Amino acid sequence: MRRSAAAVVREYGPFEDAGHVHGLTYDGRHVWFASGDKLNALDPVSGRIVRSFAAAAHAGTAFDGRHLYQIAEDRIQKIDPQTAGVAVSGLESDGGDLFYCGGATSGKVRAVRRPKLERDQPSPSASSAALPPAAAVLTDNVRSTAKRGR
Repeated sequence: MRRSAAAVVREYGPFEDAGHVHGLTYDGRHVWFASGDKLNALDPVSGRIVRSFAAAAHAGTAFDGRHLYQIAEDRIQKIDPQTAGVAVSGLESDGGDLFYCGGATSGKVRAVRRPKLERDQPSPSASSAALPPAAAVLTDNVRSTAKRGR
């Protein structure tokens, strides 16, 4: 493999009130970056910040095609970039068979029990097969709770 040096083609900033850039992601239109106490949307054509909103933003930032994910202290927040609304407030395991899930705007915390593994248990659904085991369990339990209308 041939190696060559990368070339910086443009720099943005420094930006007023954004002394540090802690994490960034691109949503297809804007470059979002974390700068301490807010998330900022940068227009890469004009080089201007076109939108900012308050958020704990001292670490990594990601975009999944619809939501921004921002590390905020000891949790990951799922944020709608259109409304700046936080949809998920966290997920934590007790180290055993329980997961605690923050319900964000619902005001609830849910405890979800990991299902017991049995030899003759059917394989995971196709939609959760690609997820890590903890996420697959959570996804399947949330689906079954939603089907029961809870």
